[in-house]
Amino acid sequence: MNGVGPQLSRRQMLGTMAAGTVVAGVGGTFAATGPGAAGADPAGGYLVGAGRADMTGAVAGQGMMGYSQPSQVAEGLHMRYWARAYIIVDNSTGNRVVFVTADSACLFESIHFGVLAQLKSRFGALYTESNVNLNATHNHNSCGGTAWDYAYSLAAFGFKKNSYQAEVDGIFDAICRAHESLGPGTISLGRGELHNASAQRSRSAFDLNPDPDKRAFPGGIDPAVTVLRLSQGGSDIGVITWFSTHGTSMADHNRLITVDNKGYASHRWELDEPGVVAAFPQTNAGDMTPNLDLVPFSPSGPTKDNRANCAIIGERQYQAGRDAYANASGMARAGVDSVISYVDFSDVAIDGSYTPDGKPARTSPAMMGAGAAATSTEDNFEQPLPFFYEGQVNPLVAALGGLDAPISPWIRDVQTPKLIVAPLGLLPPAPWIPQVMPIQIMRIGDLVLAAAPAEFTIVSGLRVRQIVAGSLRVPIDNVLLQGFSNGYSQYVTTPEEYVAQQYEGGETQFGRWTLPAYMQSFDKLAGALASGTVPARGPAPLNKSGFQPDLVPAPPPDAPIAGHQYGDVLKAPNSGYRAGETVSVDFVGAHPNNNLRRADTYVAVEQWIDGQWQRILDDNAWSTELHWSRPPGGLDTSVITIVWNTDAGTAGRYRLLYYGDHRTGAGKIHGFTGTSAAFDVNT
Repeated sequence: MNGVGPQLSRRQMLGTMAAGTVVAGVGGTFAATGPGAAGADPAGGYLVGAGRADMTGAVAGQGMMGYSQPSQVAEGLHMRYWARAYIIVDNSTGNRVVFVTADSACLFESIHFGVLAQLKSRFGALYTESNVNLNATHNHNSCGGTAWDYAYSLAAFGFKKNSYQAEVDGIFDAICRAHESLGPGTISLGRGELHNASAQRSRSAFDLNPDPDKRAFPGGIDPAVTVLRLSQGGSDIGVITWFSTHGTSMADHNRLITVDNKGYASHRWELDEPGVVAAFPQTNAGDMTPNLDLVPFSPSGPTKDNRANCAIIGERQYQAGRDAYANASGMARAGVDSVISYVDFSDVAIDGSYTPDGKPARTSPAMMGAGAAATSTEDNFEQPLPFFYEGQVNPLVAALGGLDAPISPWIRDVQTPKLIVAPLGLLPPAPWIPQVMPIQIMRIGDLVLAAAPAEFTIVSGLRVRQIVAGSLRVPIDNVLLQGFSNGYSQYVTTPEEYVAQQYEGGETQFGRWTLPAYMQSFDKLAGALASGTVPARGPAPLNKSGFQPDLVPAPPPDAPIAGHQYGDVLKAPNSGYRAGETVSVDFVGAHPNNNLRRADTYVAVEQWIDGQWQRILDDNAWSTELHWSRPPGGLDTSVITIVWNTDAGTAGRYRLLYYGDHRTGAGKIHGFTGTSAAFDVNT
């Protein structure tokens, strides 16, 4: 079923579950201003703004981010990836929040640091770590090497300053554009369900959860679609559509920088409604895959073609978002709020009220398990370390009597039954993943976002939502787990799921009790928000910017292919094509990383219209591609192939253009243009 589906019984069930978590005596703003409270002004009283900016980094010769496979080195560009920013200001209080969704794999701590520094330089104390939420769609086809954490930069063979700066600048630019567009406006909220864009990829772990949790998710998926609609003067300027599914439709054989299914959904909306900034953020997508066939090491579904699947899953999200958007209405509660605190997840003492068995527990420094090294079999073609497999556990645990053995207290507080393959939190010179991380709660009218720097499974997300909904005395449907926020530390499973040591459990870095540590931390943070108090910031996050080597040599200065000049056509197009056929042209080129052309283009498709050539497509089109390669024996020469996959119904006279930049031995950059011969396309 696509779009808005039956919701009543599911919501009644979740509401009943949430009611059991309500903490008696919570006062403050939330307890005093429930739905329909006097003084609420859901119809107005806001300034709203939206902005979008290109954040595409290096498209050639550098590792990609998402699958952490050293062999996945970028060879060109399919579509640019973007930052989409929204600002909402409550006129009555002056409170404001910034919400940014980036089309990237992860919103690393390095990016969070960089953007906040630029915001402070430009806006002073207006936009801070408390009221700014930065999150990622978890697209697995963005640029690698943008983290300061070696666990994430290692696959790209080090830190890539060019891609890092492009991502920071793109997010900053999007926020600035949202700020500049602020004007009187309204916000509204819509809901729906989508049942054919995700599948449960870790069923054996999901089934270990208690029956009430499983009953909340018939079919083992989270179908909820939530839409926030921003308007100025009766016209929409922005729309945010939350839905849980992984950004892995374009699997690990892809070598072109591109967006995945959520980026496709954004692209579709923004094509249909020019001027509207449309984001599709994640929620608790940890065990949700878009590869519906669930075939190990053959990611597919609903077709065998990954790119077609990307468009299909993206289109389904777009249409479901449209349906929820159409039923959006005003909210009972007005205003915006946000709070943040930092927690050292390597050493959290957890009260027994947050653990399934009621016993106190602890977290430990980050440890990667064998199940993580095995990769997610539903979303990958390749398995770099075939001697590891999902579900692999420490044999010593069974030998000593299992989880309930008499000696278990010392194990209980650490990582059992994980078979540890990399103690990431203990490696020198500093932990290889962040351990001191932000948790944040952001309220926008009725909507509450519990934001965390990890991938939560749907049941772990449910438990956080229950805690926050109870503390704030709001319906659980009004609370979303906003994953991939303000940092990244891999996965969070429930303690029950963790025992299975599937991929998600192996990637739950701080041990079996990671989720209870989050629940306890969110409970405290929600209590502070409810009472109107400013929570303690907590320990300072570690700034790792100092030593960030890049192990890949810089490209040499460019040279044209012998006997040619830059921009020359090596392989011309045919004189004519049928609509639906592919046009391909080879040019004498230069290394694309000489100029990332952010907010520009490497590619243009021009059509002869009314006696002149007019650009109709650029390198952000779904139908265009740029491929970069070195010719045989070439160390400093480049061939650029521009591909245009024409659509059915295309007709007219066209030509392809390539915009490049070559670098001299003195380091000077010079632009040039290559232009193909004209060709005809007929239906």
